[in-house]
Amino acid sequence: MAQKNQREFTLHMSEDMLRKFLFISEKEGRTPNNQFLFMLRGSIAYYEKTKGRISPAELAKIDLSTSKDEE
Repeated sequence: MAQKNQREFTLHMSEDMLRKFLFISEKEGRTPNNQFLFMLRGSIAYYEKTKGRISPAELAKIDLSTSKDEE
């Protein structure tokens, strides 16, 4: 179950990529969800290191209602 401040979304990828992702998750001792979050945090850190911190004002402009999966 997702925590109160967490969102759920669907991710599409090839079977080959999914198998590699699950392989890495298992080898790293993480659940697939935690592996994805680990990689995403690394990607965000790299972006902010190379391009500058993303300001709270910029983040506030993002409309999360458009990213919600249709049920």
